[in-house]
Amino acid sequence: MQNEEQLTCRIEDLANCCGGVDDDIMQKQSTEYQSASPILLEKIKVLGDKYVAIRRTRGDGNCFFRSFMFSYLEHILETQDGAEVDRIKLNVEECRKTLQSLGYVDFTFEDFFALFLEQLDDVLQGNENSISHEELLNRSRDQSVSDYVVMFFRFVTTGEIRKRSQFFEPFIFGLTNTTVEQFCKSSVEPMGEESDHMHITALSDALGVPIRVVYLDRSSCDAGVVSVNHHDFVPAPGNPPSATSASSESINPFITLLYRPGHYDILYPNYGTWNTCVYVVGWVDGTSFMLLSLTCIYYGMQTIKEVRVMEAVKINLNHEETQGCKAKALASSVFVLYIVINVQMLLNCEWGPKCRLPESFRQSSVPI
Repeated sequence: MQNEEQLTCRIEDLANCCGGVDDDIMQKQSTEYQSASPILLEKIKVLGDKYVAIRRTRGDGNCFFRSFMFSYLEHILETQDGAEVDRIKLNVEECRKTLQSLGYVDFTFEDFFALFLEQLDDVLQGNENSISHEELLNRSRDQSVSDYVVMFFRFVTTGEIRKRSQFFEPFIFGLTNTTVEQFCKSSVEPMGEESDHMHITALSDALGVPIRVVYLDRSSCDAGVVSVNHHDFVPAPGNPPSATSASSESINPFITLLYRPGHYDILYPNYGTWNTCVYVVGWVDGTSFMLLSLTCIYYGMQTIKEVRVMEAVKINLNHEETQGCKAKALASSVFVLYIVINVQMLLNCEWGPKCRLPESFRQSSVPI
C-alpha cells in the first residue's frame, strides 16, 4: 500500500524512508527535506556514520512503545540473555505490586502482563514455544499481540509515574496543568496517546532498561559543526540490567530510537566491526589465544565479535562491543597459524565499518 511506511532501510536512505515501498527511497524525501531545511540533510549524513539502518514503526500514537517492544525483544532474541530476562521479570512483578497498591484491580491489567511475559519466554530458544526472528516480526505486526504488549508498557509507565508522583508532578503541572492521576488517565493509559520525556523516563526506570533517543530536528549547530543530539535515559540506581552494573556514565543503552517530531523509529548502531579478519588453522591453546589477542590490539581491535568453526575459523573483530569471546571454546592444541588477511578478494567481503544486522532485518512495506 502506498501509504504504508518503509519498515527498514539503510540509514543513508533515511531522508526518504516514510513514503511508499519504493526501493529507491532516498531521492524523493531528500528533495523534500532539502527544500524545507538543508540542515536535516547534513544531520542525516552524520547519522550515517553512527547508525547503519532504521526500522520503521507505525505512526499511530503508540510508536514509542512499539519501538521499545520490538527493540527489547529483538535484543533478547539475538543475545539469548537469560540473566536479563530473569532480572526484568523481577521488575515486572514489582510493577504489578505497584499497580495493586495504587488500587488497580488485577483483571484490568493482568492479561497485558501475562502476554508480555509470554513473549519474553518465547524469544529464548530451547523452549517448546520458542520463536524465530520472522515470527517476532509477525507478532509485532499482529495488533492482537502487539497492542496488548503496548498496553502492558502503558500500565507500567502509569504505575511508575503515580508511584513517584512527587518527582513527576512539577513536569506534569507545567505541561498540562492537571494532576498526576488525571495525566495518567488521559495521556498515558489510553492507546494512541503520544509519548514524551516523562513516559520514557518512567518506563526506563520501572523496567530498568536504558534507552537512547537520537533527535533529528532542525535545531542549529554550534560553531558551524553539524551534530545530532541524543539523550540517554538511564534507570535510577539499582534498576539497570545486571550486565551493566557499572556507573550510569558507563552504561551504553542497547535500545536506540530515532525521534523526529511526533514519531519514533528504531536505529541500529554501527559498532564499527571491521571486516579485517583473522584466520585460525588448527586448534587454539591459551598461549595462542593470547598472541591472537595481541594481534587484535595491534590492529586496533579490542574484542572478538564472532567465531565460526569451519575448515578454518574466520573471526570478525569488533572495535567496541561483543557478546563474549567465543574463541576460547576452541580446544587446546600445540599448533596455531593465524594470518591477518587484508585482501578483499580473498575475504570476499566489503571493507569498512559495518554492523551485523539481526536476521529479522528485512526490507518490507509493512512497519511494526
